[in-house]
Amino acid sequence: MNDDGTALENRQHILLVEDSRLFTSVLSFRFQNELGLKVHHCGSFSALQSALQSGDRQFTLAMVDLNLPGSPRGEVLNLTLEKSIPTVVFTASFSPEMRAEIMQRHVIDYVMKDNDLALEKAFLAVKQSLENRRMKVIVADRNESVRSETVQSLCRMQFQVEELKSGWSTLSALEKDEYHLVVVGETVSDMSGYELARRIRKHHQPGYLAVIGLYAEEDEFNGLNFLRAGATDAVRLPMVQEEFQCRISHHMDILGHVRTLRAAAASDYLTGLYNRRYFFAEGPKRVDRCLKTERVASLAVLDIDHFKRLNDTYGHEIGDLVLVAVASRLRQELQGTEHLLCRLGGEEFGILVNGMNSADATDYCDHLRKIMSTVKVVADEEELSVTVSIGVAEVRTFEAFENYINAADQFLYMAKHRGRNQVFSDHIMTVEAGADRRAAV
Repeated sequence: MNDDGTALENRQHILLVEDSRLFTSVLSFRFQNELGLKVHHCGSFSALQSALQSGDRQFTLAMVDLNLPGSPRGEVLNLTLEKSIPTVVFTASFSPEMRAEIMQRHVIDYVMKDNDLALEKAFLAVKQSLENRRMKVIVADRNESVRSETVQSLCRMQFQVEELKSGWSTLSALEKDEYHLVVVGETVSDMSGYELARRIRKHHQPGYLAVIGLYAEEDEFNGLNFLRAGATDAVRLPMVQEEFQCRISHHMDILGHVRTLRAAAASDYLTGLYNRRYFFAEGPKRVDRCLKTERVASLAVLDIDHFKRLNDTYGHEIGDLVLVAVASRLRQELQGTEHLLCRLGGEEFGILVNGMNSADATDYCDHLRKIMSTVKVVADEEELSVTVSIGVAEVRTFEAFENYINAADQFLYMAKHRGRNQVFSDHIMTVEAGADRRAAV
């Protein structure tokens, strides 16, 4: 079982079709331990036939060696593609004719075994494919044939692709959701591709979103126009599929490295949660999206009760253990939700609760409060438990993000004043004020 209680059998399955013991052992180890995949190995054509005929599992993707015993002409590839399994080809024998045929077969990618980096490239091809499945891409182009070819190529790479024809619908989509790549033709229905690239770059930085322009080869300056408009890259039409995919992979790899660096800068050194700086940078964006799409949201500030007394009694080392334990349990509870969690500083944590008004967020935070009371930390052979107080304020109008924090902080103060280990919010205050008025009448 995993830490969250999920059975190992629920992991994604990869089909590794390879007869080399060295390649099989190295790739199996890395797929299992670094990507969390369940590896099913087939060392021959007949073994692959049996595995696919059994039908007892769904394969997320396959890595296939073309030169497998029983498959002299790459027939093994037919089996995985007939089952609609996204496939990466890993082969030692390659010719221009075979390369052209493979690319026409709509494989994800191919990797040659002819150099020292072959195993690393094979691993990265699978890793990138899995990451691409979580990435959203927009293709904006008025030309239907170019748009269709581009979408097909990106879907082959496993991206989530959305087709749009206008610049304004593209800009609107970027405001409402998180995308990683926009591919722009020279013209969309309501503006030029260069103008759309400029407008995108006005609000979306290169480290967050890649923009690729598509231009006709007749005018050598069209690619330059895209680059001057802020595009990450420009690809000439008619596109060479393999070149296009390599360029896309290259830019996605760069974005991945930037995300890694950004995550390190945004993390709290002790708990691993987002830090205050990230919360104040990302929070306003999420609030803005909620208000523009008429979705409700609330802001909560959580504080560990009597934390100073705990530090004074048991020392800062135990205090740190409590912070880590609380942070870990909060992360576990919020995992898989749209809520944004951070450590604001000291013993305070911030939560931007998406999709909940004050009443619902109050109930949700009271659930968190009860969960936190089950957290245990051992100090000097003594088991310590903690309680928390939480203040909740609803996000109703466009205001400075600090205002929401300050409002939640005021309600946190009131929760503490009323005895700690409880939640107080604008919803509770409204309900109690109404009850007082009815009592007075």
